[in-house]
Amino acid sequence: MKEILVLYYSVNGSTAKLASLIARGIESVSGVSARIRTVPNVSTVCEQTESQIPDKGVPFVSNNDLTECIAIALGSPVRFGNIASPLKYFLDNTTNEWLLGTLVNKPASVFTSSASLHGGQEACLLSMMLPLLHHGMIVVGLPYTNSALMNTQTGGTPYGVSHYAGSNNDKPISEIEKQLAIAQGKRLAEIALKINL
Repeated sequence: MKEILVLYYSVNGSTAKLASLIARGIESVSGVSARIRTVPNVSTVCEQTESQIPDKGVPFVSNNDLTECIAIALGSPVRFGNIASPLKYFLDNTTNEWLLGTLVNKPASVFTSSASLHGGQEACLLSMMLPLLHHGMIVVGLPYTNSALMNTQTGGTPYGVSHYAGSNNDKPISEIEKQLAIAQGKRLAEIALKINL
């Protein structure tokens, strides 16, 4: 069974919920499964580090996950229109994979969640694509042939699925956002399998 890495960082759970829906879309495709991983927080105290194994929940990502998986779905909450620092910190430490070409020609997609409706979702999605492009990955978006993309009132872009969580994280993922997340996972899996015949 080939695996696709669903790598995300989430603080209040919205990005984690999108990751789960993307994984559902991935696993709707025969012959592939989702490997869900997260990243540890970045400490503001240089001497303090988080354990390599989380106390509970989703396992932390390792660089081996990048090597072993045939594609990546990358998710982050919006931080001032940019990727969250814990996920950026992990990506900044993938120089060895870059030198070896580990990710070249692997498909990748991105997803995000923000507290405000115009909180920089598309800018964040684009910022996540930059390191993936430097790694030589093939970025997979959401085409407008997916009719849900034309009907969304909350989140969703051709760059990748997004979610408007609200300033109190009180807005549930809408039915259209769910459809888009599942469709994105399915499309990523289908393309990954075509590339990895």
